[in-house]
Amino acid sequence: MEDPASEGANDPGDEHELCTSVLDATVAAIGGQARPGQRRMVEAVTGAMAADDALLVQAGTGTGKSLGYLVPALVHAQHSASKVVVATATLALQNQLATKDGPSVAATLASVTGRTPTIAVLKGRANYACLVKAQEGTGSEQDTLLSGAELAEAAHASGADADTALGAEVVALREWVAEQARDHELADRDDAPAHTGRAWAQVSISARQCPGSRCPLYNECFVEMARARARAADLIITNHALLAIDAMSDRDILPEHAAVIIDEAHELTARVTGAASQELSPQQIERLSRSASDWIDDDLAVELLDVADALTGAIAEAEVGRLTNPHSTAVAAIARVRDVARKAVSALSPGSSKGGIDAARAAAQGDAREVHETAQRMADLSDADVVWVSERERFGRQLNVAPLSVAGLLRHRVIAGKAAVLTSATLTVGGSFGPMAGQLGLRREEELTDDSGVREPAADPEAVAWRGIDVGTPFDYPHQGILYTAARLPRPGREGLSDEVLAQIAELVWAAGGRTLGLFSSQRNAEAAVRHLRAELPALTVMCQGEAQLPELTRRFAADPKSSLFGTLSLWQGIDLPGETCQLVIIDRIPFPRPDDPVMQARQEAIAKAGGNGFMRIAATHAGLLLAQGAGRLIRTSEDRGVVAILDSRLVTARYGSFLRASLPAFWETKNLDVAVNALRRLRGEQ
Repeated sequence: MEDPASEGANDPGDEHELCTSVLDATVAAIGGQARPGQRRMVEAVTGAMAADDALLVQAGTGTGKSLGYLVPALVHAQHSASKVVVATATLALQNQLATKDGPSVAATLASVTGRTPTIAVLKGRANYACLVKAQEGTGSEQDTLLSGAELAEAAHASGADADTALGAEVVALREWVAEQARDHELADRDDAPAHTGRAWAQVSISARQCPGSRCPLYNECFVEMARARARAADLIITNHALLAIDAMSDRDILPEHAAVIIDEAHELTARVTGAASQELSPQQIERLSRSASDWIDDDLAVELLDVADALTGAIAEAEVGRLTNPHSTAVAAIARVRDVARKAVSALSPGSSKGGIDAARAAAQGDAREVHETAQRMADLSDADVVWVSERERFGRQLNVAPLSVAGLLRHRVIAGKAAVLTSATLTVGGSFGPMAGQLGLRREEELTDDSGVREPAADPEAVAWRGIDVGTPFDYPHQGILYTAARLPRPGREGLSDEVLAQIAELVWAAGGRTLGLFSSQRNAEAAVRHLRAELPALTVMCQGEAQLPELTRRFAADPKSSLFGTLSLWQGIDLPGETCQLVIIDRIPFPRPDDPVMQARQEAIAKAGGNGFMRIAATHAGLLLAQGAGRLIRTSEDRGVVAILDSRLVTARYGSFLRASLPAFWETKNLDVAVNALRRLRGEQ
């Protein structure tokens, strides 16, 4: 049950006292200040770990939630001699935990207990270099007095063509891999010389392509080294994707652990859905035919090309969108791909070769197995999956498959049977933990009534008991921010931004003097707003996502307070720009899922068939989380002030508007444009 006053519950005694003293000492050591929300979080997480409970913790920006879970995690790992896994969504947070916050807590705990807990980072296979692939080109490069890194730098500085620059990058990477191997260090992509994705592909390998223990360099493998370090560690830091892969795999990717902590948990279902999704394209089958050609006969190579052509024709005839007819031409073509790929897997079997393991052949067999398994899954048209045809901008159509729900996977393979803490700045939607708990497979009877009053089926008997706690925020939202909702604007349509919306955007940005982050539902809308502002307010700098790399645009935005940055989904989360850089956040419309999103459509339909309200459970919940994330870009410190302007009248006029507003920070609200404009003018010093 939701437990907003959980202090003292499930008190584990000595472990709780140790956590409190370690938190205080760590905060003092880093020059921080005590935060009530952080202390509440430590108490709640400590209790959950002692009782093997599932706990949802909403910890607002500025709470210090990293220490709020790292302290009890490391104390519990040391106290119980068991491992704890921490999984994050972003690389930035993963690095922060591994290089800053984690070591700080470990040092403090060591000063108290006399033993330093160990921390290891574990990533997916493709993040580590493969020794076999890296050594394939060794000795073939030109004789030169320059190192690979110097060659790459010279190639880029001279404006060399793409192939020359790529070759120089690969040389640099191979030299670096050899150096890491000599020093017995991990060849982690994040530590590699500057490179493109194409260059990294020349020294890395996917899990399906890897021959595993049959590899001649298995004992020197960087992935196996990383896993060995994880097995010896008290705390393992990983990401959502690897957590999902471990849950789906028959083999243990992560070491056995007694507790899991999932940060940025609002992104977990999307990340797990992505990890459990697959694609199938004609180009993929054509590449398989080429890569396998040295080990399969000509007839099978030609047969692979034939089924690739048949698949191209079948999906060209199909409608873009979901596939549901098992007798369709597209499904028949998928079945043919499955059958021919099965023959390729057999033909590429290492058992039929002489002279031991051939890494290239093993990789080709991995590709064949991936094509076969993906085609098999798609041809089945299982009720548990969504299969659809999509259109790509450059390469034409392809097939996709994704799970209808990941709740069961998360419940049984990630959460159940251990302590599980899921935390984020935004976990409540519509003022409740229920929607998020439902997505994660945490169910309870009293939360199975939706907003329309329709009673859903009885609670899942396999439900995991859970509780939720909101530890609050150090920010005074009613006094620091204003929420302006444009109640008088026309309802958004499919034609893009109306003249009335564009006029309000211009007036708000003028009042703020720039200093605006614009969050738009589409690139088309963002670009339309930028064009309008450049015409109406030529003295202000307005940048648009896509005009340069996002890190560069963000740097320019932060450097010039009078500038504005407009863009789409990647700006809604993760950007942290405190101070006068961002005093106005504009949201053009409620961010419902795209109406043509096959997975969201299928999930809504499934809930409706079960007697629930699919729109509220899927579309409104999705929109509520994104609105909370977007609005959260405004107030990043206790000194920040500003306005969030949502230019979608449905937030006020629609029945679901109150649900969405309850998902937002507790700003002071107004429907009066003049109030918002005058507040922005005062912030920039005008009377």
